[in-house]
Amino acid sequence: MNFSPELTWFIIGVAFLIAEMLTPGFILIFFAAGSFFAALGVWLINIEKTGQVSIFLISSLILLFTLRKYSLKIFKGSTDNEIDQIYTNSKIGKRAIVTKTIYPDKAGEIKAMGSFWVAVADREIKKGTDVVIKSQETEDGLIFKVI
Repeated sequence: MNFSPELTWFIIGVAFLIAEMLTPGFILIFFAAGSFFAALGVWLINIEKTGQVSIFLISSLILLFTLRKYSLKIFKGSTDNEIDQIYTNSKIGKRAIVTKTIYPDKAGEIKAMGSFWVAVADREIKKGTDVVIKSQETEDGLIFKVI
């Protein structure tokens, strides 16, 4: 089976798009665009293979180096876990029950909002005592200070 050059470049472009969906690099999409530019060039003007490859490489690299940073900002999003932060902050000010005694020098455990959490306090708090979550003690949001 003999494919026309424009169809060949188009199929190569589709293959790059499929490969981009399977890899997280956000690089192959620019080579897909380069393939589509080469297909368009061959379709509009009959270009030799050397010219086709040149159009593919030049357009791919120009798109890659000019648009990748901008595209990553748009499509990658923020790496800050905003949902985790909102969930952690939702516990502050809530009531909890001490399930393991908390000592000033040793963390205990509380039950808040249906889950068990590590808790610290400035004073000893006995098991079964109602407390209020004052703050988050660690970056990971797993240890809370109670009063």
